[in-house]
Amino acid sequence: MAVDVPIEIPRVLIAALRGGSGKTVLSIGIISALCNSGKKVVPFKKGPDYIDAGWLAMAAGRPCYNLDTFMADDRLVCRSFLTHTTSSSDNDIAVIEGNRGLYDGLDIEGSTSTASLSRLLNTPVILCLDCTKSTRTMAAVVLGCLHFEPDVRIEGVILNRVAGSRHENILRRSIETHCGIPVIGAVPKLKTQDFPERHMGLIPTPEHSWAQKSIRAAADVVAKHVDLAEVIRIARTAENKSFSCSADPHLPVEKTVHPRKTTQNKSPDYSNAPKIGIIRDSAFQFYYPDNIEALEDAGARLVYVSPLTDPALPGLDGLYIGGGFPETHARELAANTKFRTSVKAAADAGLPVYAECGGLMYLGESLVLDQTYPMTGVLPIVFGFSKKPQGHGYTIAVVDRKNPFYAPGTILKGHEFHYSKVLEWRGDDQDMIFAMEKGHGIINQRDGICYQNVFATYTHIHAMGMPQWADTLVRLAKKFRREVRGLETED
Repeated sequence: MAVDVPIEIPRVLIAALRGGSGKTVLSIGIISALCNSGKKVVPFKKGPDYIDAGWLAMAAGRPCYNLDTFMADDRLVCRSFLTHTTSSSDNDIAVIEGNRGLYDGLDIEGSTSTASLSRLLNTPVILCLDCTKSTRTMAAVVLGCLHFEPDVRIEGVILNRVAGSRHENILRRSIETHCGIPVIGAVPKLKTQDFPERHMGLIPTPEHSWAQKSIRAAADVVAKHVDLAEVIRIARTAENKSFSCSADPHLPVEKTVHPRKTTQNKSPDYSNAPKIGIIRDSAFQFYYPDNIEALEDAGARLVYVSPLTDPALPGLDGLYIGGGFPETHARELAANTKFRTSVKAAADAGLPVYAECGGLMYLGESLVLDQTYPMTGVLPIVFGFSKKPQGHGYTIAVVDRKNPFYAPGTILKGHEFHYSKVLEWRGDDQDMIFAMEKGHGIINQRDGICYQNVFATYTHIHAMGMPQWADTLVRLAKKFRREVRGLETED
């Protein structure tokens, strides 16, 4: 069934015509400038993304949540948005950064597009235009966007990479005359040193101390060149407007749209809770906040560890290793022999380990770059590195082998993005439990290597779309805690 859910918070979605138009830097600047003006901003990122979300989170001073209608259905996306925007009564405005072009999706209908999210959440759009070497033509482009899907509410335009006042004047007059929507900002080209890029996105924020300086630079540019009052006015056009949210027929509407409100104010007793380690540092930083929260909600006590700085793995009942860029820290990872050895010993002893992408690489035998760097050696696989993406985009994996984490027949929707590649695989394809219907996986259209209670994959999942993931990891951790470590658990 569907219910109309009112949303009180003003909200706005920052979109563009394509990737690389500068919408992330503008979104960072808008969020930071709004915070500097005293607003409490709730940031969101549309689509599967860690790097942009990390920058948005730093700009807002709070976690940024991903809204992705491929990895999770519309009901769960609505629920996530409502939960996080109503988590505090003094939240002032929600800012969502889109991805790719406004209407780009998986098919000609635009499934999972930024536009579809705008419609789903009844949220107005501000369109960021890269105006490089273009003037009046941009009015034709905007007019096409306005008419392409008329139910998408494009309420304002920000001109980006403007060459000067004459360029801005022609653009502004052309768009406002022919399109009838306001130009609310005109931003000159930023210096590349403020926001250098790596791979296909901005550099992860934990890697450099100058991240805050870059955010301040973006905020200063936005405060100078974008009418923040107009951004707020556009956001307020959605204030108190509802959207239609599919409800779980077995739950009251309140529990359907606010699933964490029943537990988030409690103080849990962690004395006998399973202790799950999360490797998190500048080498391993790609974690969805929802995944971390799902482990806590399932009853885990989380402990953050680092193979860059810690001498060895502490006593744990489970381990989660996310993605990142271990290749940029290969020398340091290889040098910490005691930590590598402790991970191998724990895995051999049956410690439940879940690893994604960069975590998969760390569990391999070695990483070959300018030289060969030894990793933990848990899995019989050697990785190299390419200048081009070896896997990029959404994935669909079917579980067709028995394993500790997923029931055979389970279909996982996730994503992969990696430049690493397999140089040597000495295992058996039977050791991999995923058959890839969409995406590349590890090798031979297979993914998901299993060894004892270790599971390692290139496929990133989002806990919102795979709720059994956290429950399973915590269940395995409880069993390990009880049967191997001989410690009590909370059942």
